[in-house]
Amino acid sequence: MNYSIEGEPLPVVICNLEANETMITEKGAMSWMSPNMQMETTSNGGIGKMFGRAFSGESMFVNRYTARNGNGLIAFASSFPGSIRAFEIAPGQEIVAQKSAFLASSASVEMSIFFQKRFGSGLFGGEGFIMQRISGNGIAFLEFDGYVKEYELAPGQQIVIDTGYLAAMTGTCSIDIQTVPGVKNILFGGEGLFNTVITGPGRVWLQSMPVAQLAGAIRPYIPTSNN
Repeated sequence: MNYSIEGEPLPVVICNLEANETMITEKGAMSWMSPNMQMETTSNGGIGKMFGRAFSGESMFVNRYTARNGNGLIAFASSFPGSIRAFEIAPGQEIVAQKSAFLASSASVEMSIFFQKRFGSGLFGGEGFIMQRISGNGIAFLEFDGYVKEYELAPGQQIVIDTGYLAAMTGTCSIDIQTVPGVKNILFGGEGLFNTVITGPGRVWLQSMPVAQLAGAIRPYIPTSNN
């Protein structure tokens, strides 16, 4: 497979498949394709993986697209203004991503739930509780919200992130939560009670405009109906 990512900030990834090559994608992600692409809706791993995907914010079923009778073309567009990034997945090169980041991948890539070891991270850390682990072998395309900034963290190096701005990290990183210090800061700082702390080694991808942040920014300007 070869591909191109075009059109940011409203990106689309266009994939050219060899004969009998298969891709998997989330429900409704396909934008256009050649006529010889055959679609099959499947659980892609049984009941356990179905409910695991639902629990991590994805649909229970995935669609498989296979090029039949020659090479095929298929395109997947982002659902929100931002970026589509391609990741080479292999053993030891897993990616942990925010819920709903998965767009499409080669058929040999697997998705599972990523849980934090500390319950506090799950209870208060927002995206830090339930994320997606992308593993297996192949290429995975993930969609992020807004501009994406990448950092390389050395062993033990940390970065503190406001909840929701974490897009993805390599599986070598660890995640925890940190209480905002000071009662005045909590009450009047407008930053909430907790921040997310990522510790290296590994790479971290941060997004500039989480969907929840955008929704909160425009909510005061949306007229409400008077009944």
